[in-house]
Amino acid sequence: MLDVAIQETSIPATALSGLTASPKTLPPFLFYDDAGVALFTEITNLPEYYVTRTERALLTSVAPQIAALADPGSVLIEYGASDEGKAALLLDATPGRFAAYLPIDVAGNALDAMAHRLRRSHPNLRVHPYCGDFLRPISLADTVAGLPRFGFFPGSTIGNLDPEGARSFLAQAAITLGVGAWLIVGVDLRKAEDILIPAYDDAAGVTARFNLNLLRRLNREAGANFDLTAFAHRAVWNTSEGRIEMHLQSLHAQTVDVAGTRIAFAAGETIHTENSYKHTITGFQALARSGGWSPLHVWTDDRQFFAIHALRATA
Repeated sequence: MLDVAIQETSIPATALSGLTASPKTLPPFLFYDDAGVALFTEITNLPEYYVTRTERALLTSVAPQIAALADPGSVLIEYGASDEGKAALLLDATPGRFAAYLPIDVAGNALDAMAHRLRRSHPNLRVHPYCGDFLRPISLADTVAGLPRFGFFPGSTIGNLDPEGARSFLAQAAITLGVGAWLIVGVDLRKAEDILIPAYDDAAGVTARFNLNLLRRLNREAGANFDLTAFAHRAVWNTSEGRIEMHLQSLHAQTVDVAGTRIAFAAGETIHTENSYKHTITGFQALARSGGWSPLHVWTDDRQFFAIHALRATA
């Protein structure tokens, strides 16, 4: 059964809040309708997108060490989980170590499908998908409330949060998981711009379709009338902030209706849709400490592209 946390703000209200701001923004959770989930899965298999394959290879090699940190009978709580591939590496590393799995994501259909697959492939595992925003307080299912908690946040998804947002998430996760709990976090590391930009602006244009699909969703769910051919995907490296930024740029001056409100765009004006912060190892460890966690282990690949941090809640 899918546990559902209702969004406090509707999609039309969310869209208007961001599009009437200056500069214009939209939150990245809007990417993940069914089409967006499928496009993101396609992105993770692109030759330019090193993130997923680098993390998966690293996680495969260290999964037994990570799983060994968990108390027997733990519940594996994955933040931002619409696919079970990475969690399965931990679940299978030490069979029986985890008694339950609680994936949290905003993509309800993907969560349901994943839960169905896992219940067939891991019949002894209790699976309790939770549909909601992991940045908000999480109410754990009663059926796992008494189990030791082991947090998992792969994919460098924490890089989508600005430093204050990441600190807030870490502090909230410490409350959810409890003192002494572990949290495993995948973190993309800083690297050359000529590697970063293609990962977010691929030659096949899949990332562009992913970004533009956000406007298609607003046309469907927020009463908007965006002309997708009048906007272009842009990915830029912001050196001073240490982040890749994704934008949708208006190709000419235009006016768009959104939920009954007319929104004017100047030629060249952008909607800022996503950030992807790239951390250093020491910088992320300092951020983790500020969120109530003690960094105890870190693993990296041979190229130093990606790091997996093991944190333990101190407060």
